[in-house]
Amino acid sequence: MTLESVMFYVLSSIGIASAVLVVTRRNPIISALWLIVNFFCLAGLYLTLHAQFIAVIQILVYAGAIMVLFVFVIMLLNFRDEHTLFERVTWKKNVAAGLGLAVMMEMIYIIMTAAYPSAHYFSRSGYIGTIENLGVQLFTKFLLPFEVTSLLLTAAIVGAILLAKKKMD
Repeated sequence: MTLESVMFYVLSSIGIASAVLVVTRRNPIISALWLIVNFFCLAGLYLTLHAQFIAVIQILVYAGAIMVLFVFVIMLLNFRDEHTLFERVTWKKNVAAGLGLAVMMEMIYIIMTAAYPSAHYFSRSGYIGTIENLGVQLFTKFLLPFEVTSLLLTAAIVGAILLAKKKMD
């Protein structure tokens, strides 16, 4: 077993455990902290795949900016009535748990029956995650979706500004 395999199993098990803790914690701040742990585990998994740029962006954007936004939203919600945080177990939660168990069993079946790729499959893996390859792919093969996304984000920003301006007037 190689070091990459060991790191994959360690990071994936910590990631799965932290994801479970995100959805099972009753305190939203504690849940957000476990989500940060999950983001760092995901960045580590990207590093084991030789995708250095994606790992750095994962930490900067998600563990940094998005989590700050989540914590601000949690603080603005102001849970004064703590009874709203605690709910009884209903039939919906039981159905959700059953469906989650079914999906987990399907994933285990897929992993157990999957054929492992040969070594030549990973020959270019060191090049795929680099910034150079990402830039070449983004501005050649995926130029139209990139530009459409930039236009949609610009329209969303303009719309948010107009909505905020109307509420202030």
